[in-house]
Amino acid sequence: MSKIAIIGATGRAGSQLLEEALRRGHSVTAIARHASKLGERAGVVTRDVDINDAQALQDAVAGHDVVLSAAHFSTLPASAIIEPVKKAGVKRLLFVGGAGSLLLPGDTKVIDSPGFPDEYRPEATAGGVYLDTLRAENDLDWSFLSPSAEFVEGERTGKFRLGTDHLLINTEGKSWISFADFAIAMLDEVEQPKHSRQRFTVGY
Repeated sequence: MSKIAIIGATGRAGSQLLEEALRRGHSVTAIARHASKLGERAGVVTRDVDINDAQALQDAVAGHDVVLSAAHFSTLPASAIIEPVKKAGVKRLLFVGGAGSLLLPGDTKVIDSPGFPDEYRPEATAGGVYLDTLRAENDLDWSFLSPSAEFVEGERTGKFRLGTDHLLINTEGKSWISFADFAIAMLDEVEQPKHSRQRFTVGY
C-alpha cells in the first residue's frame, strides 16, 4: 500500500484516480480548493488547498510516496506543482496529461492538426509546455499520461491499449478513453512503474 496525494481530486479525472486508488487499498490525501466537500471516507484525508499557495501545497504533499496531479495546465505554471513536490521530498510525480501534444501519423502534433478546437487550444498548449518542462527535470521520477483525443465519462472495463508519443486510434477511427479506465492505467503505473521519466498514452 502506498500513500498517494492527488492534486485536483474533486475533478472528473481526479475523482476517478481517487476511486481507483481506494479500490486498490492505498491511502489517499485528496487535495483541492474544496476537497472537504468529498466528506469523510475511510482511507481518505482531505486537504483544502489553493494550489497557487506553494507552501500550503508543499505541506499537503509531504510524507507521501507519490503525487498524482490532475490540475488544469492553463491555470498555473508547471513550477507551481513541481517545486513544492520537490521541496516536500517526494520523488515521484505523475501527471494527468493532455492529448494535444501527442503525434499523428506523419508526426504532426494533434494540436497542429486541421480543425483542432480553438476552445481547447490554451489548455493543450499549456500541457505541451508542462511536458517540455518535465523532460528537462533532473530530480524527479516523473510520468505524464496523455489520454486519447476524447476523454469522457464511461464504464470501467480494464481493457485498453498503451502507447508512447502517438495518438491511439481504434479500427473505427475513434480515439477515446474513459476517466475510469484512464485511472486504471495511472494506478498501474504507480504500482508497477514502466514509464519513468516518460510520456505515455492510453486508449481503446
